[in-house]
Amino acid sequence: MSGISVTANGADRSHVERRKLILEKYPQTRELFGKDPLTFKITAAIFVGQLVIAAILGSLGLSYWWLSLLMAICVGAFANHANFVIIHDAIHNCVFDSPLANKWTAILADLPNAFPTAMGFRCYHIKHHSHLSAYDYDADIPSRWEVEWVGDSAWRKAVWLFFFPAVQLARLSRLKGTVPIWGTWTYINIAVIAVFDLFVLWAFGPNALLYLFFSFWFSVGGLHPLSARWLQEHFAFGPDQGTFDYYGPLNKLALNIGYHNEHHDFHEIPWNRLPELRAMAPEFYDTLRCHRSWTALLVTFIFDPAYSLGTRSENVTQAAERQAPVATPAE
Repeated sequence: MSGISVTANGADRSHVERRKLILEKYPQTRELFGKDPLTFKITAAIFVGQLVIAAILGSLGLSYWWLSLLMAICVGAFANHANFVIIHDAIHNCVFDSPLANKWTAILADLPNAFPTAMGFRCYHIKHHSHLSAYDYDADIPSRWEVEWVGDSAWRKAVWLFFFPAVQLARLSRLKGTVPIWGTWTYINIAVIAVFDLFVLWAFGPNALLYLFFSFWFSVGGLHPLSARWLQEHFAFGPDQGTFDYYGPLNKLALNIGYHNEHHDFHEIPWNRLPELRAMAPEFYDTLRCHRSWTALLVTFIFDPAYSLGTRSENVTQAAERQAPVATPAE
């Protein structure tokens, strides 16, 4: 299957259609559905590891802020990025059978971020799946002011990527039909993070907390190679394709988040089984354009004026226009 299929409101239905075709041809795909409790053990290990590093850096004092920055870029960003993947799987209830246990797993994974993100992510991510690429519902679509301000300018694209964590947060106000952001679990998320941050500050000092915040920032933006993930997933680097995979070596550290077409086709499959899906149904994925390097993608996006923040939306809009019925003149 190739080409973008869209609904009347602009949502990309390609994944729904490919899912149906794969299930018809490979009904054993359902055997990959399920939970992966190992993910929780990874979550706990990352939490302990990040806390130990933060404690060591905190003991050195704030004058070593530069070391916290360096460690965050080289180590912490990868750890926190993996935590974001865990939050993602927990939101899809792919860790435990209990929705409650999945929520607490997401919050545990959120602690090293030093900033509450898990429950806010939960509020809009499901709509991202059901209304993929629809401007009013999908928070992954750049807001119009972003597209207009950035244009095809290299330095503005770089600034946009550096501040991507804040930009993503600013998009939430425009969304329609999402789970209310200011609910009980959002308050719990904020309270737990606040208590944890105060503990880190009291026990280990400001440099420890700074390391965790740096780790959060560079795991999402900051012109880190990991920030190219947000470009890789849905920016149109190929005609008639709305979602792109990354099959490079960083997938091992990023818990297979690069298998993004596979995830959108089957969100019930945990991260560690997505390669099995691709191996099971290669003809559905081998023909799709993909990326092998996040670093190369980052450089290409910034310096190639052919790509802008509007590239993704334009790709989907053009597909919608091609599929729209042509009006027949009145006789």
